[in-house]
Amino acid sequence: MVVVSCSSSRPAPAPQASGEARPITDLLAQADTLYAQRENSERVREALLALRRARAVDPKNYDAAWRMGRAAYRLGRKTKDAKERGAVHFEGMEAGKAAAALQPGKPEGHFWYGANAGGYAQTQGPLKGIGYIKELRREMEAVLKIDEGYQGGSAYMALGRLDNELPEMLGGDRQRAVETLEKGLRFGVENSLLRLRLAQAYVAVKRPADARKQLQHILTMTPHPDFLPEHKDSVADAEQMLKTELR
Repeated sequence: MVVVSCSSSRPAPAPQASGEARPITDLLAQADTLYAQRENSERVREALLALRRARAVDPKNYDAAWRMGRAAYRLGRKTKDAKERGAVHFEGMEAGKAAAALQPGKPEGHFWYGANAGGYAQTQGPLKGIGYIKELRREMEAVLKIDEGYQGGSAYMALGRLDNELPEMLGGDRQRAVETLEKGLRFGVENSLLRLRLAQAYVAVKRPADARKQLQHILTMTPHPDFLPEHKDSVADAEQMLKTELR
């Protein structure tokens, strides 16, 4: 995972969409319906529009803020437009940060704040902005203190991925990545993306048989019904790893 610039040249937040005022509950329901169709990035963009409207109605609404962080992260991962990727991850980072401030004892805001900090980091190039990496690590550690099992151990997944991809000179640790991801597996039996990150960490520490076991499990497992799009992505990546890295 690449680090991000700490400079003050941040992208401007995306403008809020105009339109007739609607009850915030309707806007949140609309956003959830659209996000459920997240295999189509256009639906995620529409979800973000609904959430911008919701936050315009009530800037202190926790549910609108963390949902914006979630939708922004998904779009940032999927868009091919580098400018859009940076802008939506930044927007998601700010929304997650706001949610974490509104409800510091709940995991969602911390998680999506940290996830988008990592996503934004990947748009900025290497060796820039260790501060954002610290934010990512801090927010995921906050999630673990609140709810280790949040989204099938996904905070463990994020921290493990960070340690596996970050250069050692910047704090990465491949063995620690394996240990962290194995801890997460206690909560993420159905989390195929966590298994994928664990397989990648096993490759990094030269444990190909263990990596192959995780990848093959992904190909045969029954995924959690709430995360079918993410599972589809994990299957594609697992098949690619088996063909190229573990032949």
